[in-house]
Amino acid sequence: KQWYQRRVAITAGVIMSTYQSMGPIKEHIYKEKHVGGVTLKDVESQLWVTEFAKFLKKSGKLSLPKWHDIAKTATFKELPPQDQDWYYIRAAALLRRVYLRQGVGCGALRKIYGGRINRGSAPSHHKPASASVIRTALRGLEEMKLITKHPDGGRMITTAGRRDADRIASQVMSSRS
Repeated sequence: KQWYQRRVAITAGVIMSTYQSMGPIKEHIYKEKHVGGVTLKDVESQLWVTEFAKFLKKSGKLSLPKWHDIAKTATFKELPPQDQDWYYIRAAALLRRVYLRQGVGCGALRKIYGGRINRGSAPSHHKPASASVIRTALRGLEEMKLITKHPDGGRMITTAGRRDADRIASQVMSSRS
């Protein structure tokens, strides 16, 4: 009976962790499940993306395209992004996606970052995101040696990219505690 109650508590903690951020149940599960260090999967995505974007900007290795201040992120958008650091944020989010799903390509990332186009009185449809933004961000991450081309197509994360991503994740986790 004791092992069953513990299993139910762990299952409830995993379900609750999707709705709560770093509650006591999730911390207990984290300590029980993880023997090694903190990975990207252990922290909230928004916190990690903002911290990694700051890291990319501070490193100065990710070159901004000339058109980054006038480009829209998709054809269904009316205006370009208002945040000055949007390109770094998009590059960090793309690195996170490649970390979580090896072999993802530009087409799949266009679907992920796509959205709904307003067609007036006609029903809305899904439109993919801008390929040039995604492609240039992926190329920039490749130049930084954070990702590389997958042998079967798409992109995969390098050991240096995984190391940097996990290092930023551990910094985010320690700042939350």
